[in-house]
Amino acid sequence: MCGIIGIVGKAAVADRLVDGLKRMEYRGYDSAGICTLDEGALVRRRAEGRLANLVNVLAADPAPGTVGIAHTRWATHGAPTAANAHPHATGEVAIVHNGIIENFKELRAELAAKGRTFESETDSEVVAHLISQEVENGADPETAVRAVLPRLRGAFALAIAFRAHPELLIGARLGSPLVVGYGPQGEEAEMYLGSDALALAPLTQRIAYLEEGDWVVIRRDEAQIFDASGAAVTREIRISGASAAAVEKGNYRHFMQKEIYEQPTVVAQTLASYLRRSDNSVALPQIDVDLSAVRRLTIVACGTSFYAGMVAKYWFEQFARVPVDIDVASEFRYRDPVLEEGGLALFISQSGETADTLAALRHCKANGQTIGVVVNVPTSTMAREADLLLPTHAGPEIGVASTKAFTCQLAVLAALAAHMAVKKGRLTRDQEAEIVRHLLEAPAALNAALAHDEDIAAMAHLVAPARDVLYLGRGQDYPLALEGALKLKEISYIHAEGYAAGEMKHGPIALIDDAVPVVVIAPSGPLFEKTVSNMEEVRARGGQVVLISDAAGIAAAGEGCIATIEMPVVHPLIVPLVYAVPVQLLAYHVAVVKGTDVDQPRNLAKSVTVE
Repeated sequence: MCGIIGIVGKAAVADRLVDGLKRMEYRGYDSAGICTLDEGALVRRRAEGRLANLVNVLAADPAPGTVGIAHTRWATHGAPTAANAHPHATGEVAIVHNGIIENFKELRAELAAKGRTFESETDSEVVAHLISQEVENGADPETAVRAVLPRLRGAFALAIAFRAHPELLIGARLGSPLVVGYGPQGEEAEMYLGSDALALAPLTQRIAYLEEGDWVVIRRDEAQIFDASGAAVTREIRISGASAAAVEKGNYRHFMQKEIYEQPTVVAQTLASYLRRSDNSVALPQIDVDLSAVRRLTIVACGTSFYAGMVAKYWFEQFARVPVDIDVASEFRYRDPVLEEGGLALFISQSGETADTLAALRHCKANGQTIGVVVNVPTSTMAREADLLLPTHAGPEIGVASTKAFTCQLAVLAALAAHMAVKKGRLTRDQEAEIVRHLLEAPAALNAALAHDEDIAAMAHLVAPARDVLYLGRGQDYPLALEGALKLKEISYIHAEGYAAGEMKHGPIALIDDAVPVVVIAPSGPLFEKTVSNMEEVRARGGQVVLISDAAGIAAAGEGCIATIEMPVVHPLIVPLVYAVPVQLLAYHVAVVKGTDVDQPRNLAKSVTVE
């Protein structure tokens, strides 16, 4: 959520600031703005809604200057209006802010009592006033920021511009990511700030990640970084690898569609880093964690990543015979969980910056757990704090609704479950080789699933008029039912719920009538007949069934369904990866039929960096 970019440059920055914001649209936002410094003035332009509105504002009223900050806002405090859009400015200071200032009410009351006037409803504006107050009292920018940061409670990434100091910007982070970009040297020297490496990709590949509590002063030719105590520190400069072309849709209509189609490739890439074809074995990255000693596994995640963890629970318990607890990250700490000695806490996150998941990670670390992280950004905060880093190789995921990140997470989790089972002596060498062979079949099976895209598009109009849709599955297909329902509600705005198929008769069946499509995930196998029995209970009450199964399953139970989606015959181990494709495509095509904003659905953000 929210995006920040700042440039201390030699050439005009407005267009480049807007380009940086465009590269962060995937994070989710509902207003945008920029502020440049020009001839001793703060030049601010803001607009609610999409970036195109800000572009129109700038076309009518340009913002000159070679130094500036810009922001896309996802509303927390205050409606998504131009007045609440960032940057916020006083006479001396302009700021952009990601996160939440939890003590803003008391700070605002204090400032108001001193006669300061607020223009917005946001928590962020108090930061601008606090820093401006210090500057007006004679402090230089560094001293002003040093005085204010300890007063802020909550989470923040900040970029700060000073009217009287057009040669610098200051950035700071606590609980919300911020990176420093190192541009060209010499006469053309420039420096940058950004929410992530992707925002800075066209400008530089040389970046440094600020750590918790860090703040930085950037000028055209240098960056001075300080830790929370104010001591000067050095942070490693890395090559980001973020591609300037990564946000292009190519020939696809939407990023989500492109990312669905990338799954055979990225799952293959991910599996290649965990499986050895030479002897059909699992080979994790070099680690110091003794998996044979793990007595209990705690999985923590949010949203789609949580459903990947739910699937993995079946694998860890089946293969490694390790008891597994799984929690939604936003609830985990508040139930005071029992964390046994010798436990492994496994955190799953696409971005590696999700606030709830990161807070849960630190809680587990403080309670003596070994920390494992499955993450798509290997330089993220979670990755840097892990004992066991398990990167996926999905590449940048721009669509807000996660697709390829989910299947890559599943690939990593399956490999980890098999490896732990081997280390614990629960799998023979032959059994390990069989699991690896089936995992290596997944990319081809994903391709086969994608071949049914046109069929799914053709039947999407049967689901699009519905107000409510139910998804049913058993065993490891139950988390897929939850994931399918989440995808549909995220991008089509249709109310949808996923249920374990056997739970239908325990309440949800009261919802069934001829206006409610019911999507049944039922590959042929040991649970097929039981799932079909539940499906028949739905049909007997007029429910409109969409059956997702293989040819044998459709032949046995497809008669009377309003639609069927045929999947390839695959081993049960890889069913969750392969059957993810039809639930993603169904949600996608229903959203297209309804005309919603597929890549940037309302009210949602890609990376949730506030609790």
